[in-house]
Amino acid sequence: MNSPLIRHLGQVCRERRKAAGFSQEGFADHIGMHRTYYSAIERGEKNLQLDTLSKVCAGLGCKPWQVLQEADP
Repeated sequence: MNSPLIRHLGQVCRERRKAAGFSQEGFADHIGMHRTYYSAIERGEKNLQLDTLSKVCAGLGCKPWQVLQEADP
């Protein structure tokens, strides 16, 4: 079972992606990530490494600290 932070992080990424107008597949393509891997991030199934979090945040147009702050349970 993943921690609440990982689940909340996935929720924040989903909300920001949708607000940016991307489909899940379109966003994964945009950042050069496989859709199923990105989908697992949004479901809170992946414990992101910092470089992966940075890549996702760059695609969302935000800083990693902003996403982590929003995801703080």
